[in-house]
This record gives sequence, structure tokens and C-alpha cells, in this order.
Amino acid sequence: MAMNKRGNVRLPPEVNRILYVKNLPYKISGEEMYDIFGKYGAIRQIRVGNTPETKGTAFVVYEDIFDAKNACDHLSGFNVCNRYLVVLYYQSTRAFKKTDTDKKKEELNQMKSKYGLSTPENK
Repeated sequence: MAMNKRGNVRLPPEVNRILYVKNLPYKISGEEMYDIFGKYGAIRQIRVGNTPETKGTAFVVYEDIFDAKNACDHLSGFNVCNRYLVVLYYQSTRAFKKTDTDKKKEELNQMKSKYGLSTPENK
């Protein structure tokens, strides 16, 4: 019966099973993440950032999209070690946008140097 109710619910298109979490304490462990996020449903995977660029962020992958939505609704703004979590739905189009932009800039600079062109920003 519970599954039948869930089947009739329409979720916004940005909702998915993968949550992107920002503003985490740098020293947080995977076990602590499971304690916080595991209350909302079965978790398939948690990836905590460990490089200088990704510290303070994590990806949480739930088994069920409804559990992810529930966690996002309840944990966005949750206080962990005096830091308020920012919990968003992962959007692959946004994630690769910066790398695509950087790649295009590099290609443009290579073309400029190949053909001897310069712009005011290159001088």
C-alpha cells in the first residue's frame, strides 16, 4: 500500500538519488556521514571530498529517490559542528559545465597562439 501511494507522487525533475553536500566540517568521517544521512533511508554510497578542491563536500547516493528527497528536505540547513549543511540534488550538467568552459578556453588560447592572434586580455 505504501508503494502504491509513492507511485502516484510526481517529483520535480531535479530530484534524484544523488545528493551533493557542501559546507561540511573538513574532519568529518564517512561513518559520521552514514550516521547523519542513514536516518533517512538505505544508502548505496558516500564519497567525502579529500583533495584541497573538494574538502568540505560529499556525494550521498541513496537506494531510493524518495529517501533522497526526504534527506534533502530535512538536512538542508542542519547544523554539524557549527556549520550549516547545504544539501542539493546532484546535477551532472552543472558539474561538468566548469570543466567544459576551461577546456574551451584552452582550445581558444591554442588557436590564438597557432594563428598569432592577440586580444587585449592576452597582452
